[in-house]
Amino acid sequence: MRKLLGQFLRFGVVGLGGLVIDIAVFNLLRLTILSPDVVHEGPILAKVISTTLAIGANWIGNRRWTFATAGRTGATREGVEFALVSIAGMAIGVLCLWVSHYVLGFTSLLADNIATNVVGLALGALFRFALYRWWVFSPSRGVLAAENAAADAVLGATERAIGPAGLTPLHRIQTVSPVEDRTHRND
Repeated sequence: MRKLLGQFLRFGVVGLGGLVIDIAVFNLLRLTILSPDVVHEGPILAKVISTTLAIGANWIGNRRWTFATAGRTGATREGVEFALVSIAGMAIGVLCLWVSHYVLGFTSLLADNIATNVVGLALGALFRFALYRWWVFSPSRGVLAAENAAADAVLGATERAIGPAGLTPLHRIQTVSPVEDRTHRND
């Protein structure tokens, strides 16, 4: 439980850095070139751009600090999974903004910030933390890969633990060379 709390606090610090980037870029764009007076979809575009920049900063912080002790199975795989989870989290914030701005008609700068940077951020952060922890940076992935490599080194290719990803193997399979059946020679 203590490790989970520590990870959650580090996730919060990294997220706070991303939040600063997100809010600053969103408001800068929303008040200037992507103002709803200039571009009808300006607030949505501003949010997509600002969140994309924050996702990049969060990727670095979460990989290097929050989940640094998790087993590594490949930066490319983690990067793709991180991007997928982050885009889904961004969609939560954008959806909150869209509902507030275009459905409910709250079009002020304050309303846009509350919808996307308070409500959307809180919902998206919970979603992202859960999926980062249990899927993207899952410690069991690195452990399983290390266990399989160790088993291959010790047992060779003839015996290897198998099982679903992330679970401890329950069975071992051993390859056996064919044996002739010599008990029925007279048949």
